[in-house]
Amino acid sequence: MPRSVRVFGPAALIVAALVATVAALAYGGGAAPQLIQDPGPFARWGLPIAKLFVNLGAAGMLGALVLAVWALTPKRREFDVALDVAAASAAVFTVASALTGLLTFLVVTGVPLSLGDTFGAQLGQFLTTIPLGQSWLTTTLVGAAVTVLCFAVRNHTALVFVAVLAVVSLVPMAQQGHSAGTAGHNAAITSLGLHLVFAAVWLGGLLTIVLLRRELDGVRLPVVLARYSTVALICFIVVAVSGYANAALRIGTWSQLATPYGVLVVVKLLALLALGGFGAIQRRYLIGRMSRAADSGAAGARPASRISEFWVLVVAELAFMGIASGVAAALARTATPVAEEPGVIAQTPAEILTGEPLPPWPDLYRYFTEWNLDLLWILGCAFGIFFYLAGVWRLRRRGDKWPVYRSVLWVSGMLLLAYITNGGVNAYEQYLFSAHMAAHMVLTMAVPVLLVPGAPVTLAARAIKARKDGSRGGREWILLAVHSKFAGVIANPIVAAVLFAGSLWVFYYSPLFRWTMVDHIGHEWMIVHFLITGYLFVQSLIGIDPVPYRLPYPFRLVLLLGTMALHAFFGLAIMSSAGLLLADWYGAMGWGTDALVDQQMGGGLAWSIGEIPTVALAITVAVQWSRSDQKESKRRDRHADRTGDAELEAYNARLAAIAEHDRQG
Repeated sequence: MPRSVRVFGPAALIVAALVATVAALAYGGGAAPQLIQDPGPFARWGLPIAKLFVNLGAAGMLGALVLAVWALTPKRREFDVALDVAAASAAVFTVASALTGLLTFLVVTGVPLSLGDTFGAQLGQFLTTIPLGQSWLTTTLVGAAVTVLCFAVRNHTALVFVAVLAVVSLVPMAQQGHSAGTAGHNAAITSLGLHLVFAAVWLGGLLTIVLLRRELDGVRLPVVLARYSTVALICFIVVAVSGYANAALRIGTWSQLATPYGVLVVVKLLALLALGGFGAIQRRYLIGRMSRAADSGAAGARPASRISEFWVLVVAELAFMGIASGVAAALARTATPVAEEPGVIAQTPAEILTGEPLPPWPDLYRYFTEWNLDLLWILGCAFGIFFYLAGVWRLRRRGDKWPVYRSVLWVSGMLLLAYITNGGVNAYEQYLFSAHMAAHMVLTMAVPVLLVPGAPVTLAARAIKARKDGSRGGREWILLAVHSKFAGVIANPIVAAVLFAGSLWVFYYSPLFRWTMVDHIGHEWMIVHFLITGYLFVQSLIGIDPVPYRLPYPFRLVLLLGTMALHAFFGLAIMSSAGLLLADWYGAMGWGTDALVDQQMGGGLAWSIGEIPTVALAITVAVQWSRSDQKESKRRDRHADRTGDAELEAYNARLAAIAEHDRQG
C-alpha cells in the first residue's frame, strides 16, 4: 500500500466524489429537467460535476500552498514538489471554472450550445455584464494567475501572497452562494466562504502529503504529519461550525431535515463526523507511534506496519472526503427548503436597502440584547483566546512566569471585539450612523488599549517552539512579519499616528464609506483596517512587544495629545455638519429617525468616546515613564557605588604610598 498510495489515494477521492455527486443529484433532483427552457442533460449533469472539479482543484491548490508555507522546508525536494502539485491543481481549477461558467450560461439562459457568432456574443455578454457570469470570469482569471505564479514563484515569503491570491479566487464563489437581497445574505456568504477555504485546505493538505510520499522518508513523515494535523484540526472545527451555520440558513427548522436537501445535509454531516474520527486516530495514535519509532531508529516489521496502517487510513479518509465533496457539489443544485430568492414585497425602505428584516426599535437596552452574528469574528476571537491561553499554559508548565494582568486584558479585549462585531452595535450600524460610529471608535481605540498590553508577540516568541529544519511555523512567521521592512514603516510612531487620525477623514469623506455599507467584504475590511491602525498607534505608545523605534516618553505624550486633538476635531466637524453623509443610505431608511440628528450624535460619540482610552493611555505612558526613570536612577546609583568604591580605594592607595615614601625619606 505505501508504494501505490499515490495512485489509490487520488483515485479513491475522485471515484467516491463522482459517485456521491451522481447519487445525490439523482436523489435530490438537482439534475432534473427544467419545466421552462431546459438546457438538456449535458448542462444539467455537467454543471455540478464541473463544480466538483472546481472544488477539488481549489483544494489541491490551497492545500499544497498552505503545506509548503507552513510545514515544508524550502531546501528539500518536498517543497518544490508541493508547489508543482499546487500549480497542477490551480490549472485544473482554472479549466473547471471556465467550463462551469459556460455550463452556468447554458443552464441560466437555456440557449443551446453552438459554435456560431450569436452564441459567442451572448456568452460574452453574460460573462462581462451579468454578475453571475462576471464572478465565474473573475474566478477563472484569478485561477490562471495563481497557476502561473505557482510555477514562477519559489520564494518562501512571496508564497504567502500567492496563497492569499488563491483564497481570493474563492471569494466570487462564496458571494454567489446566496441570493443578494434575501435575509441572512451576509451571514451566508461569510459561512460559505469559511467553509470553502478551510475545507479546501483540509482536503488539499492531505492529498498533497499523499503525493509527497516518495519525498517524505520514515523520519520526515511524522514531522510533516504533526504540523498538518494541527492545521487539519482547526479546519475541522471551522468546517463543522460554518457547515452548521449554512445548513441552518437554508433548512430553517428541524422538520425540514426530512426533505431531500435535509437528507443530503445529514449524509454530509455523517461524512464529516467520520473524517473527524480519522483525524483523532491519526493524531492520538498513529503519528505518535510513528514518531517514537523514527526517533528510536527501530527497524523491522513493527514500524513498517504502523506506516502501512497510516496509508490505509489515509486512502479511506480521502474516500470519505470525496463523498463529502460530491454531496456538497450536488447540494449546490438542490432546491433548499428555505427559498433563496429575494422577496417580492419589502415593507420598509430600510429592508430594501439592507435586505434584512428590521431589528426592534433601538432603545438603549437593545444594544445589549440584540445580536447580529458574524461567524468570522466569532471564530477569530475564540481562536485568539484559546491560543493565547494555551501559550500561557505552556509557559507555566515549564516554570516560566507570565503576568496575570496581561491575560486578563487580552481576554477582555477579545470579548469586547466579539461583542462589537456580533452584538447590538453590529445589529444597528447599518441603520444608524451613531451605531456605526460607536463601533468604529471602540474598534480603533478601546479594543487596542486592552489587546496591546497583552503582548501577544512576546508570548508567541516565548511559547511557540522554534523550528530548526528551515521551515517556518507560527513563531518564525510572526517574528518575520514584526521585523520586516514594511512593519518598520507602518509601526513607526509618526506613521502610525497619521494612519490612526488620517484614516478617519479619508474613510468618511470618500467612497470607502459607501463600500462598507453595500458590500459585506467592505464591512469586514473596515473592521480589520480600524483594528490594525488603532493597534499600531497604541503599540507605538505603550506596547511591550518589539517595534523598530520608540519615541522618548515626553514625545509620546505630545504625540498622544496631538493625535487626540485631531480626533476630537473630526468629531466636532461631524457634529457641526449641516450635510448628511451617505444621504441616499442613512437618509433613505424611512425608519422614523432623524438621520441628521443621529449623525450629529455620532459626531458627539467620536468626540467623547475617546476620552477614557486617552486618559488610560496617558496614565500608562506616565507610569512607564516613571518606572523607566526609577530604573535609570537605580542603574546610576549602582554605577556610582561601583565607581565611588573604586575611587576611594585608589585614594587610600595613594595616601599609603605617600606615607611609605615619607618613612623611607
